[in-house]
Amino acid sequence: MAAVLGWFIAQALKVIFVLIKDKHFDIRRMIGSGGMPSSHSAFVMAMTTATAYECGISSPIFAVCVVVAFVVMYDASGVRRETGRQAEILNDIIENIGKDTPEVMGKRLKELIGHTPFEVAVGAILGVVIGIITHIFMLKM
Repeated sequence: MAAVLGWFIAQALKVIFVLIKDKHFDIRRMIGSGGMPSSHSAFVMAMTTATAYECGISSPIFAVCVVVAFVVMYDASGVRRETGRQAEILNDIIENIGKDTPEVMGKRLKELIGHTPFEVAVGAILGVVIGIITHIFMLKM
């Protein structure tokens, strides 16, 4: 529950941030990747935090969660971010050089794929906070 809530809140915040920054409502940000905050980081850190509370920090399952969280966050800020940068460059090439080849035009690559380290850190903090709040809420039920 904490992980899904972490993902949902991070995605909802993306919609809100786009609304504030660009002055338009873009519901596609609710399912899109990239942007602030990282929903991948929020998802895995909420899961890891909830697992720490449920199983303890010395449990093997918590260790697995930590490893998965670091792999996901590294990938989001490293590999996927570079993929987005490459897409920007290729889209520029298509727009500038591809004008002479109509079969290439119109096939834009998705540029907003990865995250900056700051977006990953904010998503991770958000996930930890959501994991803690979810745990506190579940104790009261």
